[in-house]
Amino acid sequence: MCGIVGITSTKKVSATILNSLRKLEYRGYDSAGIATLESGIIKEVKCEGRVDALEQNLSKQKLEGNIGIGHVRWATHGVPSTVNAHPHSSDKVSVVHNGIIENSTILKKLLIKKGYVFKSQTDTEVIVHLITEYLKKNDLKNSIIKMLKRVHGSFALGIIFQDQPNLIVGARRGSPLAVGYGPNENYLGSDSYALKSMTNKVTYLDDSEFCIIKRDNVEFFNEKGNKVNKKVLELSKNEEEYEKGDYKHFMAKEIDEQPSTIKNCVNEYINKISNSINIYNFPWKYKDISSVLLIGCGTAYHSCLIAKYWFEQMTNLDVNVDIASEFRYRKNKFKKDCLYIFVSQSGETADTYAALDLCNKNNLKTCSIVNVVESSIARNSQFVLPIHCGPEIGVASTKAFLGQRLVLYILCLKLSYERKEIDKKTFSSKVKSLLELSKNVKKTLSTEDQIQTVCKSFVDAKGSMFLGRGFSYPIALEGALKLKELAYVHAEGYPAGEMKHGPLALIEDGMPVVVLAPRDEYFKKTISNMQEVIARGAKVLLITNKSKDEVFHENIWQSIKVENTNDDLLPFLITIPLQKLAYHSALNKGYDIDKPRNLAKSVTVE
Repeated sequence: MCGIVGITSTKKVSATILNSLRKLEYRGYDSAGIATLESGIIKEVKCEGRVDALEQNLSKQKLEGNIGIGHVRWATHGVPSTVNAHPHSSDKVSVVHNGIIENSTILKKLLIKKGYVFKSQTDTEVIVHLITEYLKKNDLKNSIIKMLKRVHGSFALGIIFQDQPNLIVGARRGSPLAVGYGPNENYLGSDSYALKSMTNKVTYLDDSEFCIIKRDNVEFFNEKGNKVNKKVLELSKNEEEYEKGDYKHFMAKEIDEQPSTIKNCVNEYINKISNSINIYNFPWKYKDISSVLLIGCGTAYHSCLIAKYWFEQMTNLDVNVDIASEFRYRKNKFKKDCLYIFVSQSGETADTYAALDLCNKNNLKTCSIVNVVESSIARNSQFVLPIHCGPEIGVASTKAFLGQRLVLYILCLKLSYERKEIDKKTFSSKVKSLLELSKNVKKTLSTEDQIQTVCKSFVDAKGSMFLGRGFSYPIALEGALKLKELAYVHAEGYPAGEMKHGPLALIEDGMPVVVLAPRDEYFKKTISNMQEVIARGAKVLLITNKSKDEVFHENIWQSIKVENTNDDLLPFLITIPLQKLAYHSALNKGYDIDKPRNLAKSVTVE
């Protein structure tokens, strides 16, 4: 979850590294640091907290080197502090690290016996001392190979050396790492976003590879030290997508971008002339798929839960959903006729990548739904369906959540039609509704004023609940998650019908409860459940869709009505008020919306 960057150049690099760290800060903001090599001496500047604090320290202590590494930290081993901030250095080596060294405790004990002194509580420092030890008897390349064999766990590493004024080593196992190319300089970074301001030409390391980067060339090696050839990819350089524009926060911008997200995605997958779905080069016969397993974490997991309803309604496929972090730790009964679908915004989610890797090792059908097509999950899947959202910078996912669901819905429609499980008339009707979705989401965004009037009740309450049935239940989970992520308010999502089986005991006078009751087949039952919580003193915020048949109840606190569409697509509309609720609740409390505490955008550790 940390972010790393490295530059070797003919120019001073600290200012450029600092700029890249700002772009990487969404990956972690517990601490930050830079190390450069100057006249054979490794010099560090580090701080607890944000990159802004690091910039202040750099104004007092200049770093003048032409080669350097930088880091933003999301803490795993050791509390956020200056001492635990990266880089970690000896007089010979300096290291930045994203990941977890699982055998660090054992290695630390062995290194202490050899006389090494540890300054920090981090697992990363063992790498510094291991390399320092191996360099006593080995050349640089073999020292790296020996170190990589010795450490267990996940990592992306950037390493500079006291006696190598033109050289950075990068290494990867589990955590993502990219190399960028420039004139008389080359770069290392956790992702392409960190490198885009410097170059649009990148190479991605695969698992268990390392590289030696000089300002005039880059060499790649496998874990045995044999050279490997790598492709250079050219990325688009649309910097506007990475800026807030007139918005105060990226999240606000990304919520409002959702109509455009739909248009982009629909344009990629829907032929508007023939009302057909274009999913080209699908590598399997539709009839040979008998089941689907959807796998994701966090918000992506909620996307999978919603998709399960679509697949069950429109196909005869056996459909299940799994949390990626649990998938590898069960005795799975793998099926060759099952389509394993992996959902991740970044395409770098460690748990999801590990689940994908397990499926690949068992020669299963793997498909990924990602926002970043150059990501590890995308590159290692047999088939990729991009969501075409553009960059999502805010840590709390909004437009990517929409994009994931949209692509899953499109895939479901395609499968059901090709398998002849829905007729042409039904298929065409659903596609037509998809073409109207962008307009309906845009209209639903106008509910913001209503949301601003109710959010104070949520931030002042000691807890809240979100209730829904059918499609609306996973949306309730997502609404609760967003409020927890951004406003730090305890919130729980429940199936509305489960309230009677325990959670109703938590209801007390004035407790805010969001009831998601779109006018679908579950509507009447959900309204009955709503009345049960009202009778116990809850303040109900009802979210439904517009209708001539009004829902009247004298004790409903507030109601928000979204636009009408077919039942399948109502989850897209009722999500919008919940995103706005979380945003304005956090805004009222003065919190950092784009960088909520203890979280990071790309979860690259287990």
